[in-house]
Amino acid sequence: MRLHRLKSQLASLDPRLYQIVSLSTLLLYGLIWLHFDVSAIQIAVTIGAALLTQYAGTRYYHLPSFDPRSPLISALSLSLLLRTNDLSVAALASFIAIGSKFVIRWKDKHVFNPTNLALVVMLSGGIGWISAGQWGQAAWFGFLVACLGSLVMTRAARADVTLAFLAFYVGLLFARALWLGDPITIPLHQLESGALLIFAFFMISDPKTTPDSRTGRVVYALLVGLAALYVQFGLFRPNGPLWGLIACPPFVPLFDRLLPDVRYEWFRPTTGPPSVPVPLTLSLHHQRRFS
Repeated sequence: MRLHRLKSQLASLDPRLYQIVSLSTLLLYGLIWLHFDVSAIQIAVTIGAALLTQYAGTRYYHLPSFDPRSPLISALSLSLLLRTNDLSVAALASFIAIGSKFVIRWKDKHVFNPTNLALVVMLSGGIGWISAGQWGQAAWFGFLVACLGSLVMTRAARADVTLAFLAFYVGLLFARALWLGDPITIPLHQLESGALLIFAFFMISDPKTTPDSRTGRVVYALLVGLAALYVQFGLFRPNGPLWGLIACPPFVPLFDRLLPDVRYEWFRPTTGPPSVPVPLTLSLHHQRRFS
């Protein structure tokens, strides 16, 4: 009975709490064992700027309460991926990420994944970079990231888009290698990236920027994978998945129109009827528009 009650309590938790714990664990692992080239001051500035931007948006749009969960997720992701020598750049990245949620919207959904948008802007301006080699190639670390990401995806009911993207992306990488006659070690090396796993498990799977229907999410994952490979091998630019994810969000409203389904809500992480009282649902409507 107690075990069943504990499972029920865990199932009712906001999935963003799992993301915060998972990303925090990965960041601590990187700082302590992998010696990431990021200072504690930069991390503090990144998190502080994200929270301040969220607070400013909360006041400006007259939201019922300040919610730090989403900005913490974006700030932790930026701390894991973005590298810069200027603290103001770290603060600017957080401002762009969180500010985009309030400004760039379509029918109560923010269009771009906040972290992804900030990273692309920093890379485009040449004021930040992503260190692909910082993660190392230890298989067990990749397994750790995958397990933590799987936990998050199970709670957020978006495992389909993550698995679909990885299936398409990995499959096309190996197909390209076979077509060119390259050894299998080349695509294997291209996949040995903690940044890729974080992208797949924590960024493309953002429930607030993916299509509402499962079919739409699978097609969306295929488009992102194709765009990523085109950027990487057609335009010869690194970090193809980031560019693929910035190019494909305009298709989400189309998928939602052609394949309508239940809109994702953080307080209702699985599909089906709402599990909260109607008055509470109504009171949360304005708050969740910007979550």
